[in-house]
Amino acid sequence: MEKKGAARLYLRSIRLKAFTGPIPQHYPFTIPAIRDLNELEFTKNVTFFCGENGSGKSTLLEAIAYQSGFHTAGGSKGNQYEVDASNSDLGDYLQLSWLPKATDGFFFRAETFYQFASHIDQVASEGNPQVLDSYGGKSLHQQSHGESFLSLFTNRLGGRAIYLLDEPEAALSPQRQLSLLRVIHDLINEENAQFIIATHSPILLGYPDAAIYLFEDGEITETEYEHTEHYQITKYFLDHREKMLEDIFKEDD
Repeated sequence: MEKKGAARLYLRSIRLKAFTGPIPQHYPFTIPAIRDLNELEFTKNVTFFCGENGSGKSTLLEAIAYQSGFHTAGGSKGNQYEVDASNSDLGDYLQLSWLPKATDGFFFRAETFYQFASHIDQVASEGNPQVLDSYGGKSLHQQSHGESFLSLFTNRLGGRAIYLLDEPEAALSPQRQLSLLRVIHDLINEENAQFIIATHSPILLGYPDAAIYLFEDGEITETEYEHTEHYQITKYFLDHREKMLEDIFKEDD
């Protein structure tokens, strides 16, 4: 019997496949961190991607979802629905190394959550109303934005699986971000789940013993929580709010 809380990683590493010709000159290969990606290893049950907008973290997470067999607009392997621009241009060039391969999981994408919620409503209306049980027992559209996010996390996620979350904090209050941390903690310790999360949240990044990959200056490097700009800016603002605001407003004078 497997020991409760024992680390059991599924996705071990990712790498770009060798190009048979010149490197494509279109997006997302114009993102330096993507174009120059060699190999990225996963050694912890929780891995964070952080960095500025446009640095490539969500693009890479989407490609991982594509290669894992999940719908790139959000969902699991069983979710099939049409969404504009839901293909992953990077996905076909990405190679994933599994040990063992995860047979279950979910890709959450804040950007296309509305379309995913509409898809679940359609499935429920077409003779499968019990599908709503996995999302709190009622339509995600009949809950507030933050409630629907947390309802998905607390009801849909479960079991030994890999979970890919793209900006899950987008609609969550600080308190509910803490609730999400508890969901993550329980799934890791009770189910040996694996999480890869793209986020801007200094609260989520604070999860203990997580690996943090920083997308910055065209590179992907592992860093410590206290070294992230997300932590440093937030801490400085809380400690020196008046001075920081004064300095920011002076820039417009």
